[in-house]
This record gives sequence, C-alpha cells and structure tokens, in this order.
Amino acid sequence: MSAKILLLEDDFVLSEILLEFLQEQGYNVRLCDNAKDALDCAYEQYFDLWILDVKVPQGNGFDVLKQLRECGKDTPAIFITSLDRIDDLHNGYKVGCDDYIKKPFELLELQCRINTLLKRPFSHTHKDFILLPNGFKFGILTQLLYDENGVVIPLTQKESLLLSLLLQHKGSYVSQEIIFDTLWEYEQEPSEMSLRVYVKNLRKILGKDSILNQRGRGYCYNV
Repeated sequence: MSAKILLLEDDFVLSEILLEFLQEQGYNVRLCDNAKDALDCAYEQYFDLWILDVKVPQGNGFDVLKQLRECGKDTPAIFITSLDRIDDLHNGYKVGCDDYIKKPFELLELQCRINTLLKRPFSHTHKDFILLPNGFKFGILTQLLYDENGVVIPLTQKESLLLSLLLQHKGSYVSQEIIFDTLWEYEQEPSEMSLRVYVKNLRKILGKDSILNQRGRGYCYNV
C-alpha cells in the first residue's frame, strides 16, 4: 500500500499536472475540486497527507483544515496557494497546516516537502526504510513491507497502517484506543476481532514474537 494523498485543487490544468506527477512518484492520490468533497473524503477515508489549495469552490482550504483539526484529525497538511500576504501565511499556520507553498512552485520542491512530512512520524531515523529482523524492511514513504529480496509482501491497508503505527512506537505499547482511531475512519465501527486478525497476519510474516500484546496496555512491536 503506497502512501495516500488527498489533493484539493480546482484548476484543471494544475490538478492534472500534480495528479500525474504524484502518481508517478508512487502515491495513491484522491483528487477533489471543491471544499465540500475534500472535507467529506477526509472524514470518510484515511490519508497520509493532505495537499490543499485555498481558493476553491464551495468553501476554502483554510476552513477545510480548520474543521478537520477541530474534530481531532492530525494528518499532515500542505497548503498550495497563490495567496502571498504575510496575513495569509499566518492564517494558514494558525488553522493547523504543516507547510505552506506559494504558487508557482517546482514539482521537485513539492516532492521534498512531502517526503519531509511523511517521514516525520519516524523522526528517529533519516533513512527511507526501517530495517526489521530476517531481512524484512518497511518503506517509510511507500508504506510497503519488503522481504529480503526486495519483493513487496502484500498487506491490507489496515495491516500496513497497524505496522506503521507500531514501528513509530517501537518498543512501547500502543493502546487499543489509539489503534482504533488510526485504523478505522470516521463513522466506521472499530472491531477488536478484526484487529486480532491483522496482528495474527503480521505475526505470520514477521514472526510470532514480533508483536506483543498485554491486556490494558495494547500492542507493541518487539525490538
């Protein structure tokens, strides 16, 4: 499962350029051309990153991010906008953005900023992969698990999300509540039985002692 990006951009030409570029980099991109659709998508689906234009139909990017932050969503967000006043920059960070890029910009600049934000949860490493026992490695940017030969091991979206979350807190227990909030989207009903299945499947691949669980504490990737 590659990293998922929500892109809010109403300019047809620019949106097509960005969509093609991001897909070429291996990202799974959902494109919206208005604030309402973007807000609905962000509530209903998990994304690793939001890229938001500000001046869009049916609202604006500032309000979209403000509403998402107020409901507790902490997905990294980048504003891409032609607004260049210092007040606009201040407003962008005030509502909770992580980065702010003024149009026009180079695609490689956007890529660098995306990489920085996607790596942020793994601030303990400057590498692109987390090395695991028995030759396995987990791609920080791709969110994919590879075997010793570099072959991708198929995981479901929630299995990949779970592994990523546990690796971010390697050696520490992650509560079931936090896992539920990360794996299940808005209005989805978390399932303890499904979580057990995801853990079981990851253990089959990585080893039965790779993930520990303790009642009342949650799950832990065993260093």
